[in-house]
Amino acid sequence: MKYLSLKIEEINKLLKEKKITPVDLVEEAFENIDSNKELNAYITLNKEEALRKARELEDREVDNILFGLPIALKDNIITKGLRTTCASHILDNFIPIYDATVVEKLKAKNMIIIGKANMDEFAMGSSSRTSYFGAPKNPWNKEKISGGSSGGPATTVAARDVLFALGSDTGGSVRQPSSYTGIVGMKPTYGRVSRYGLVAFASSLDQIGTMTKNVYENALLLNAIVGKDEKDLTSANKEEEDFTRLIGKDIKGMKIAVPNFFMSDIVNNEIRDKVKEVIKVLENNGATVEFVDIKYIDNTVTLYQIIAMGEASSNLARFDGIRYGLSKENPKDIDDVYYKTRAEGFGEEVKRRIMVGSYLLSGENAKIYYNKALSIRDDMRKEFINVFKDYDLIIGPTTTTTAYNLDDPMDDPKKSFMDDVLVIPVNMAGLPGLNIPIGFDSNNMPIGMQIIGNAFEEAEIYHLASFIEKELNLKLDPKGGENNE
Repeated sequence: MKYLSLKIEEINKLLKEKKITPVDLVEEAFENIDSNKELNAYITLNKEEALRKARELEDREVDNILFGLPIALKDNIITKGLRTTCASHILDNFIPIYDATVVEKLKAKNMIIIGKANMDEFAMGSSSRTSYFGAPKNPWNKEKISGGSSGGPATTVAARDVLFALGSDTGGSVRQPSSYTGIVGMKPTYGRVSRYGLVAFASSLDQIGTMTKNVYENALLLNAIVGKDEKDLTSANKEEEDFTRLIGKDIKGMKIAVPNFFMSDIVNNEIRDKVKEVIKVLENNGATVEFVDIKYIDNTVTLYQIIAMGEASSNLARFDGIRYGLSKENPKDIDDVYYKTRAEGFGEEVKRRIMVGSYLLSGENAKIYYNKALSIRDDMRKEFINVFKDYDLIIGPTTTTTAYNLDDPMDDPKKSFMDDVLVIPVNMAGLPGLNIPIGFDSNNMPIGMQIIGNAFEEAEIYHLASFIEKELNLKLDPKGGENNE
């Protein structure tokens, strides 16, 4: 029997009644991963330790709903004793000596880490094709990308290897691949989840997010990883709450905004049509949906390039071949160590972003570009906050197209940012945003819709998402044949 295909409540009941054990779940997860190995979803597997932990849990009391369940982690989340590469040659042999805060929280729930999932190198990209280990493939069509930068976590959840994965979202990197692969992906409010142990890309934008096959399980996973962390100075001091509490309630009286930019000609017609169908469903069930203008969101790609590249150039300066990671032998001097290590260790996209970022932060450029971008970013955040004075939530497409081919050219550096043009504003404003599948295009590739909430209003997002999920009742297993729209 395929236990991981059951609802989480059913799995939990079987564990409590000792009809199955965590070992059964872990073994099934690795069988799934092996049968799907051509998808290239993982960089490092944790089989020996995962089975050891599962055996250790066999005689333990099942004290929470996540007990004994396998989970995949994006390979930029630090794991003690388990290789963490950020999909880069420069960290090919890096074994961390501590766990990220989110990993400590997962272990406290007795979840079992299956392995480290593939990604864009240092989370820089939107297709996971910048990975040193090759790109993961989309389970719906292996000739297409799974998105990025959290492409591996999206692939393994969509392929039903595991129920859960954690990714990171700097400019849409949880929500965009979730849209391409037909899963639920949440980017929480900035500060909601500790960034301690997340390898930094752009520190003012990065946020760890949850990736699952449905809304309820996504909310359960977020429950497990939130909370104030003294080791992260940007961690928000918010009381813990149950993000599932509004799931299943009706939406009558809810006011929802749709930014005009999100439904403009930059978005594929099939995607816009699906969103319009959802809008009709919402209106027919008592919600008010209105179109609005939000200043600056059409400029967010430019703002993101300036802020993210500037912060990346600063954060990646630590990778020098001295303390850990790749280090070239027989250097002439210290400059030669840096030159050889970084020239060979970093991929082309990472090098490009470091160089552009270094220019943007050099001398007067910091005031001209970076500081100005931060100012406009703050103005954009205020625009979003003003919308939330009149509306409960904002919705719109997650992506402008469905997943494209793996062999499409990568010679346009602006394209990877345009892939994220609809999701970047959420990071800029520090707000929570969730992708939910809403249908399929004419090629049977998933289409996602984004739900954006006010700061720390994740529960309200899950409220609407659960309603849409129930109403649409989509069949979202890529191995399950035709979808049932």
